[in-house]
Amino acid sequence: MTWLVYLLECADGSYYAGITNRLDHRLAAHNSGEGARYTRGRRPVILLATQEHPDRSEASKAESKLKKLPRAEKLGFFK
Repeated sequence: MTWLVYLLECADGSYYAGITNRLDHRLAAHNSGEGARYTRGRRPVILLATQEHPDRSEASKAESKLKKLPRAEKLGFFK
């Protein structure tokens, strides 16, 4: 099963990073207010980028690295 690291832009301009193996379901959850607490008050969210990983462990490691980057470097992480 493929796992994805994803980056969202919230309505207030902030970024949110996460992992999932069901991207469409996760985006719907974020935009309906049932996703992460951070995105509930910052809807709607827009998907900016995704990156595939072979398993949850690798996706979690990549997410951790992404979250440590300064905002200006987050989109570059996906190139």
